Order: sequence, then C-alpha cells, then structure tokens
Amino acid sequence: MNDRKHGDRHRNDSRGGRSAADRTRVQPSRKVALDVLSAVRESDAYANLLLPGRIARAGLSPADAALATELTYGTLRMQGYYDRVIARAAGRPVDKIDPPLLDVLRLGAHQLLSTRVASHAAVNESVALARQVGSRSGTGFVNGVLREIGRSTPEEWRARVLADAKNEDERYAALTSHPSWIVRAFHRALESEGRGEELEALLEADNTAPRVNLVALPGLAEPPEGARADRFSPVGFTAGGGDPQGLVTEAEGRLRVQDEGSQLAALALTRARPVQPGERWLDLCAGPGGKAALLAAEALAGGATLVANEVVPARAELVRRALAAVPLDVPVWERDGVVLGADEPEAFDRILLDAPCTGLGALRRRPEARWRKTPRDVAELTALQARLLDSAVAALKPGGLLAYVTCSPHVAETRAVVADALDRHRSSLRPVRTADVVQSVAEERLDLAGDPALVQLWPHRHLTDAMFIALLEKPA
Repeated sequence: MNDRKHGDRHRNDSRGGRSAADRTRVQPSRKVALDVLSAVRESDAYANLLLPGRIARAGLSPADAALATELTYGTLRMQGYYDRVIARAAGRPVDKIDPPLLDVLRLGAHQLLSTRVASHAAVNESVALARQVGSRSGTGFVNGVLREIGRSTPEEWRARVLADAKNEDERYAALTSHPSWIVRAFHRALESEGRGEELEALLEADNTAPRVNLVALPGLAEPPEGARADRFSPVGFTAGGGDPQGLVTEAEGRLRVQDEGSQLAALALTRARPVQPGERWLDLCAGPGGKAALLAAEALAGGATLVANEVVPARAELVRRALAAVPLDVPVWERDGVVLGADEPEAFDRILLDAPCTGLGALRRRPEARWRKTPRDVAELTALQARLLDSAVAALKPGGLLAYVTCSPHVAETRAVVADALDRHRSSLRPVRTADVVQSVAEERLDLAGDPALVQLWPHRHLTDAMFIALLEKPA
C-alpha cells in the first residue's frame, strides 16, 4: 500500500473549505472511546468501570454517551477480528503498528465494518484522532489503512478472514473475535452437557450488549413502577428506561445493578432449605459486595447473621458500601480466605464461595478480559480455587451448606474443581441436587443440562452471565 498516495487523496478531499482547526477537531464521543481503549491497553483498566466517569467528565449528551458506549464496547468485543482485517489492509502484523495508532485503527475499523457511520466520517474522524496521538507519517498511515478497509464490504472482509482459518476452532475464533483457547474451552463445557452444537450461539451472545439487570433487595425494596420482572430470579428486574444508576442512588442501594445469574447463585444458598433463626453465614470472597448485600437481606429476613470476608482492602471497602443498604450488622473481615477455615473451624451454617476465576462467563460485560487471560491463568486460579474450597469445608458446620460459584464455564474451574474436592473430602462432603434447588427458586423453568448436582447458566440460553453453581453439604 502506498501511504503517500492515500495521504494525498485525503488532503485533496479535505480542501473543501475545511480549516486546519476543523481537520483536527474530534467528535467528543470518539475521543472518550479512544481514551478508554488506550487506558484498557496501557494500564489494564476495565472499560465498565472507567467509561461512566469519562462520559460524565466530558459532559456528553445522552446521544453522544450512547455512541461512546457503542464505540468502546463494540471495538473491544471485536478487537481480534479487527486486528486480522487491519493486518491485511496494512500489509503488516498488528504488533508492528504503534500501539496508539492501532487503537485509532481498531476504532475506525469498528465504525467501517460494524456501524452505520458514513465511511468518510469514520476515516476523517480517525485521522483527526491520529493527529493527536501520532506523528505526521502515522496520520497518513491511518488514513491509508482505513481507506483500504473501506474499499471492500464487510462481507468481503469476512470471506478474506475466513480464508486464513486453518480449522473450525480458528474459524469461530476469527469471526466471533475470541482467542482460540477460549473457543475450545467453551466447546468442551457445552459438550459436557451434550450441547456442543450451541457453540456458535454462545460465542455470538458474548458479542451482544447485555441488558442492564437489577435486584430489589428482598424485604427492603420493590421494583419501580414500569419495571419488567426477570424470567427466573424472583427478586430481579429490568428497568423500563433511563439511567439505572439513578434508581440505585434514589433507593440508597436497596435497588442494585446485578446480573440475574448472580442473584440465582446467592438465592440457591439461602433458599435451598428453610433458614433457622440464629444461623451464621459466611461470604468467603465477598468483593465487590453485590452477592453479600443480597445474602444480608436474606439473612435479615430469616433471622440469621452474616460475616463477609474480602482479603483485598479496596474491595473490602466496596463490600462495606454495598452492605450499608441493609440494616444488619455485618462484620467485614480482611483475612486470607485460604487459611480462614483453619482459624474458624466448623463455625458457619452456610458459606458462599464465589471463587476468584477467569471471568470468562462475563465477556459480554467485560469484553477486554478475553484478551488478558491465558491458559496459564486457569492453572493458577484452579489451584487457588481448590485451596479456598478446602478452607470453606473446614469452616462449615456439620449439617451445613456450601455454595461453590464461579463466573466462568471453564470445565477446569467448575466441575473439575468440585469433583476433586468431593474426592478429597469423601467423608465430610457430599453433593446436593443443585438443579432441583435452582429450579425451585426460579420463577420459570430453566433449560438446564448435564449433571443435576451442578448448574451452569449461559448467556445464549438464559440471557445471564455464564454462572456456575454447585451446592455441597457436610453430613451432620
């Protein structure tokens, strides 16, 4: 590709009365999106935590805020696919492109291939962004690459990317913008349920913006007028419109943003059997506090007490803020969950272990996580999950109930961890028919498959995060 030729054409296109200031002015929603993309790349920031603040700081209108959100999440979700297109259009691997310019190219590719933004606007705005982050030659390079992308239709680019795939896994990885190892892990998880044919639907669901789901803490709040009740969670709903954070603030935290799958995981523990007054509960890995708040409301209603534990101080503070909405005295410990069981032997009637995991079940909400995690992370996390589960078993009273939960469908983090724990604790742990419990909690019958002792929720099947739930009990 001749970058000079494309740069000259752009300069000619831009002579129609546009001043130098016009050519460098950037539409604010695109600037916000680029700032977030850069922060995600440079400092491992989470877009869902960073974007609202950047939108507020820029004073974006609702329409511009919606555009910034679509540009940010759309680019992050399809980053792997766009990188393949960019590499072809640029004639070089993306790791040979200056990272700030690559951010601009990804944002431009998203507009050209996946939105209704006019091609000239996508290119011109991207060139203006490139002027702010790159050299003059870099600006011409961005202009040339994006014009090359714009010469072909999205369908033509899909065909070219597909032609490079060496096998079926690579085909799915390319078109749905997932690393190949995650595609294989998802396929294995679905096959464990006899549902391997659902792989494409699952991968596509990961690239669909999730609905904003909320919970009304039972006994403390009711969904607002016009809200739509969740299909499965008896305490969940979606709002009719507007800013959900406004509802949370107005209700002083008694209404909270929370995925329906997370609600079902907490309720499976609290409603598996009647609560006896005086029961003592533990949320072993409580940060950031969403499930802890729901547990606290349930404990208050049933006459139980709750202890929340979170080893990371910043996350422990988030737990305290979440629990402030519930009029129940809940101590928040900052102890190492791995050794807590040895320090508190047989002290709790019910324990929630929402274990640290890869987060592969929430890629709709945190699309950047797919590019950060590696198989090595799985190996490290499963070792930690096993140690935490052993600690939870030690802290559980005879006759007590334990919920092992992850926001990941990876077999190594879910059924394998549970199977190994049951093998290690043959005389002190046994499975509960978790599917029956979750069905009894749910408002509508869930389409569940596989071992009835385990529940795996799916974004494509249940419109929830891919939450895994396994109830275990210690014989009395």
